[in-house]
Amino acid sequence: MEKQSLSALSLIVNQFCVEGILQNICAYGNGHINATYYLETEKNAQVHRYILQQINTDIFKNPDQLMENIVGVTEFLKAKIRERGGDCSRETLQVIETKDGSSYYRDENGSCYRMYLFIVDSASYDQVDSAETFYESAVAFGNFQALLAEYPAHKLHETIPHFHDTKKRFENFLTALEQDICGRAKSVQEEIAFVMDRKDEMDCLTKLLASGELPMRVTHNDTKLNNIMIDDTTKKGICIIDLDTVMPGSALYDFGDSIRFGANTAAEDETDLSKVSLSLPLYTAYVKGYLEGCQGKLTALEKELLPVGAKMMTLECGMRFLTDYLQGDTYFRIHRPKHNLDRCRTQFALVADMEKKWDEMKAVVAAC
Repeated sequence: MEKQSLSALSLIVNQFCVEGILQNICAYGNGHINATYYLETEKNAQVHRYILQQINTDIFKNPDQLMENIVGVTEFLKAKIRERGGDCSRETLQVIETKDGSSYYRDENGSCYRMYLFIVDSASYDQVDSAETFYESAVAFGNFQALLAEYPAHKLHETIPHFHDTKKRFENFLTALEQDICGRAKSVQEEIAFVMDRKDEMDCLTKLLASGELPMRVTHNDTKLNNIMIDDTTKKGICIIDLDTVMPGSALYDFGDSIRFGANTAAEDETDLSKVSLSLPLYTAYVKGYLEGCQGKLTALEKELLPVGAKMMTLECGMRFLTDYLQGDTYFRIHRPKHNLDRCRTQFALVADMEKKWDEMKAVVAAC
């Protein structure tokens, strides 16, 4: 995806229903998928702020479906936020329409752009710096789940098909292993064995979803801390952003991915595996916050299986890193040789530590 020049971007901005005249535009944030820009316009001496994004259509191949999901979810959220007397301009993304009434703009080269209202007096953070921050992120994602509990999840498009279908991910791993196009399988026998020892667990959540024992819900599917806007004053999570992967799924996906990312005592690509473990204090903080934010919307089975969600999302992610390593590092961006293998090993070490702490993880949920 080629980024546009700032002069070209100013012409794109003019396609949207912005207030006033463009005064400033610059690259913004550190996202790896879409190109993002911050811009300011002015009208009657008042400054208006927006976010412009170039959609990565290499990954999101159907922008119509992508934006249909986002508009549907954000409009539903706005109605719920109004009902409780909240501030729609800060508590959910505001899609800015184009001048012809579309949710995004496609230029003559086929590049696609969308615009949101900028959420002022807030920031996102890349790392968990305290149990309190992690707790607040859990409340925010739980609240997102509660607000969307009545949304017809079956109407959402799968923007990335089989995204958290762990069984499908396992099948992809087996294909990569069989093909072994880079001749790397012989050097990762321990990691391969780790996956194969858990092959019978791969469809535990998808089977429950298919049977209806777990409800199909609206899921965010990328519940990292940096996808929450934190209020500068209150330090509370106010808005969930990056809705590209909003799809039908299980609440356990969102909970589990948060634990995988935020309750690990080490970085995602730590090479010293002795540093990798599940922080029970952070796990406990997240369980408390998530259940509080969900406001009783989860079923008894969903609550019981929260530890399973944490384990399966971590196992799935490690398996994806291993699959990409076997295939020659074609999906995840790497910054050093064997980077994906380091990531895989970190995830598997975290899974192993969860298994050691399984009774404690279950006890935390029961206590909450």
